[in-house]
This record gives sequence, C-alpha cells and structure tokens, in this order.
Amino acid sequence: MSIRRLPEHLVNRIAAGEVVERPASALKELVENAIDAGAQRIAIKLAGGGVDLVEVIDNGVGMAPADMALALERHATSKLPDEMIDAVTTLGFRGEALPSIASVARMTLESRVRGSEGWQRVVDNGLLVSEGPAGLPPGTRVRVEGLFDRVPARRKFLRSPRAEYAACMDVIRRLAMARPDIAFTVEHDGRQALNVATAADRPARVAALTDRALIDNSVAVDLEREGIVLGGVAGLPTFNRGIADHQYLFVNGRPVKDRLLTGAVRGAYADVLARDRHAVVALFLDVPSDMVDVNVHPAKTEVRFRDPAMVRGLIVSGLKRALGEAGHRSMQRPDDAALTMWTSEFHQSSPSNRHPSENWGLAPPGTNPGEIPPFVGMTAGRGVADARRTFFTPPPQGRAEPAYTPPPDMITFPLGVARGQVAKTYIVAEAEDGLVIVDQHAAHERLVLERMRRGLSGGGISSQALLIPEVFELEETACDRLDARIGELAEFGLDLERFGPRAMLVRSVPAMLGQGDVVGLVRDLADELAAYDEALSLKERLDHVAATMACHGSVRAGRVLSVAEMNALLREMEVTPHSGQCNHGRPTWVKLAHGDIEKLFGRK
Repeated sequence: MSIRRLPEHLVNRIAAGEVVERPASALKELVENAIDAGAQRIAIKLAGGGVDLVEVIDNGVGMAPADMALALERHATSKLPDEMIDAVTTLGFRGEALPSIASVARMTLESRVRGSEGWQRVVDNGLLVSEGPAGLPPGTRVRVEGLFDRVPARRKFLRSPRAEYAACMDVIRRLAMARPDIAFTVEHDGRQALNVATAADRPARVAALTDRALIDNSVAVDLEREGIVLGGVAGLPTFNRGIADHQYLFVNGRPVKDRLLTGAVRGAYADVLARDRHAVVALFLDVPSDMVDVNVHPAKTEVRFRDPAMVRGLIVSGLKRALGEAGHRSMQRPDDAALTMWTSEFHQSSPSNRHPSENWGLAPPGTNPGEIPPFVGMTAGRGVADARRTFFTPPPQGRAEPAYTPPPDMITFPLGVARGQVAKTYIVAEAEDGLVIVDQHAAHERLVLERMRRGLSGGGISSQALLIPEVFELEETACDRLDARIGELAEFGLDLERFGPRAMLVRSVPAMLGQGDVVGLVRDLADELAAYDEALSLKERLDHVAATMACHGSVRAGRVLSVAEMNALLREMEVTPHSGQCNHGRPTWVKLAHGDIEKLFGRK
C-alpha cells in the first residue's frame, strides 16, 4: 500500500485520542483555556458525568470572529508568541484541544470581546454546521454535547456517569486550588456541586476544596533553595487518608501527577506514617522555566526536572522541617465515631437490689484505704461501667498517690498534668482546655526514636553489654543479611556476631533500649532488611531500623506508671518533634475539649 495523506477529520480524531480520553480531559482543556484568557469567574455545567454535556463559561478577554475560526484549526494558538517553546508560561499551548474535542462531539463556541458583538460557531463532529452573531456578556462560552456519540469504540470504554463525574470534579479541584484568585462554580444535572469564591491565600482555598478540618490539622510549608520555591500546606501525620487522592502537587501553577514528587512526599512521611496510609498535602513548586520541561506528556500532567535529586531533596527537607516544627501536635479533635461509643445514660440497679454496705464513692466496710480494689466492670467498646453490678461487686474507686510536692500548674503545659492511668495503657491528664488521653506505648516509642536520631547525628549510639551474650537461631538467609550489616548495626549500638550457619550472637544492645526482648528485636531487623533493597545502606533506611529498635525499647502497654513517670513522659512529649504520632503514624494522644465533655453530659 502506498503512503497517503490522511483526511483532516481523521487526523483530528487521532489527535483527539491523545488529548480527549474522557470528559474530564475535555473539561481540563476548556478550563485551562479560560484561566489563560484571564478569567476571574468560571462557571461549569455538567450532565451525565460530562458525557452528555460539558459547558464552560468565563469572563476572560474573549475572541474575535477571525480568532474563533483559527482556534478550531489544528496547531493554532495564541499562547506561544514566539518560538521559545521551553519558556511557555501558560497552562497550555498545544493548539489542538478545541479541534480535537470538536471532532468527536458537537461543540458550540461563543465568544465576545469587550466593546464588540458576540459571535458563534457550531461544529458537529468535525463539520462546521453554522456560524453567526450571538448574544452573551464579554468572555467565552464553550458547550460540548454528546461526547463520542459517533465513535462507539471510544464511548463503550467510558466508565459510569458517577465515575466520570468524580474524575471531572478532581480536575476542577486541582485547577481551582492552583488559582485562588478565580471564583469557580460547578453545576451537575441541575444541582450545584461546588461554589468557591476568590480566596486571599492558597491554604484557605485548599481547605475549602478538601476538608475544613485541614486548617486545624496542618502545617505551613515554606522553603527556598537555588531559585526554587516550595510552599503549601501539609497535613499532620495523624490526619491521613487510606488512598493518595488527597495529594495535590503543582509546578509553576500547573497541576501535575509526577512519580518523583509523590515519591518525595512518601519519603518525607515515611517515619511518621503507616505504609498503608497517605498524607494530605498541597504543595506548590515555583521553578525557573529553564530547570523544568513541561512538554513530556501530551496532557502536561508530568514534568521533567533538570536536577531531580535537588527537587526531591527540597520537598523532603521542607516537609520534614515543617512537620518537625509542629512538635507534639496531633489531630485537634478525637474521631467522631469514637465519641459516639460513649454511653450517655447510666442504668444503675434499683435501691432494693443493692446491699446495705454498698455506698457509692466509699469503700466497703473493713476495706483498708490503701488496698482499695481496682475499678471493675469495664467492658471493651464501652466507656462506662456495666450497670448490672453483682451483689458483692465493690463500688468504683479511684487510686491516688500521696503528693509530697505540689502538683504542677496545668496552665503552663500544653498536654496538662497527669491525673491517673487507665487499663495500664492510657495516661489521663487534665489540661487547661480539656482532657488529654495519651497512649503510653505509642508516645514513648516516638520519644525513643527521636533520641536514637539525636544519638546517630551526634556520632553514634552508646551500647550496653549483655551480662551473658544471647545466642539464638535464625534462617540461614536471615543470618546472611545480618552478617552483611554487622558494621552498620554497630553504629546503632547493636553488637552482633555470626555463630554458625544458622545462629547469631548478641553481645550488646543500644543502652537506651535496655535489656528487653533481644531475640525479637534482631528477628524484626532481619525482616526489615529482607523487605528493602539490599543495595541500600542502613543509614539510608535509618528511620525504619531505628523505628524497629524503638518499638522494642519503649514502655509497653500494661505497665503501671507512677504519677512522676507520667508527668515526665508528658513533658518530654511537649519538647520532642513528631511526638503527636507514633512511628507507625497513629496518634499518640487525643484531647476531649471542655465542649465535647459537656456534650457527653447533655450540657450543650
């Protein structure tokens, strides 16, 4: 078969395959055109998830009739005034979006320049149907109907209207997030789905488009290095999601989905977030045009940096510094579902069924005040004692310790003053603005990890020799992995020796961990080495190795703490970075504000 030129309408359909994958792709191109036209208000209408209708109305500069005709031709654009293709500053310049969309749908293009009359052109699947005057305010209106109606091979691969609508909303959120100076409204099937006015700053716009609670559960990111500026908001590690759909990344105001950037975010949160949880972030990178290439993807959703390592390091260090400055902060409010587990009524037994010796608030006769039995009747999943108390069940009592020194003033401490311990696991403290509950194991685990980091940065971690060296068996492959890292593990204070093909000998452990479960610690370290690339050094995997050690050396749940120990733990948390979450990303403390407590008792 000889080579031939393809007809224009077929060329446009082929181009549409690259540009218009689904309604969200067409919507993205139209909204970007509206933004580049200098619009201050953009109104969007959708029907059937965008498959039946996509309409974008803006109040930008508009187009003259001659420009409208050129806009519907391939490779015609106003966004590239010269041949410097690498220095483009607009969201797009390809010049194929409008003709590509018009080749697979019915498009009505209306526009008006201020001071002149409006004009309309109607193109139905690549063929000009009509054109003439149109009445509309200054700006542009683009209406796309019946996407892929005449391309059944493409239409049958579209997802459900609900899924296509979700993809459209994701596109709008990202574009609206990048431009807080533009007001956006979205209407879907006659119902208003989104209405955001202009915002004074990006954090306010980000919160308006994601979650209002992000304002109280995030930190600001601001860092500049070698001409690259990083800004935005980063959610606290305890304010996370099960999927990564709440990570918004922008390069020079352009929404992107780039593996380098998402990998940098994951690396920054690696030591404070569980592996199956994802951070909530909105990061804005301003990069000189000669240091980034935005033309590596047809839809311009990916970018290529001249120095990717520097950009990754900037993001990781910027996020780590911002999260470190957050200190002991955690989520500002306990989970609503947890609050509903509290019982609002207490059904006590009738007086006739109570033994005369039972007296609420007093010990039974003959009980030594120093031997008051512990609180009984606590049921898992319930916050109040079981009302069906038996005949011989003693009344609930609190255990107090003699105070040899005046208790500290809770006003001066953010996490308050310890008042007791529940289930040998949770520290209950009273703060000025509410009740603080601390998971003692999770909190101490984080504190030990931060101490290990400081020790490593200071030249090494001191070790403590075991009185009797510990010998235990492992799989030969696990022993091989540990044997290859003996020198590096020694920097962590762990002194190992190979003791035959399938055994290891431990001579010393990190001093700050004490002599806990040495065998369990080494087994977990062997698993960590198996889970990650053998080519990486332990220092590159510092957070994972240190976190494994810290977990074995922390105060365990079930240990009774004195009031002095509880207060010491609270004070160290207040001055330790990242102490609001454990090494696995779970919160170490929650707070019941006075208002929440009043609601539980029906006072509000």
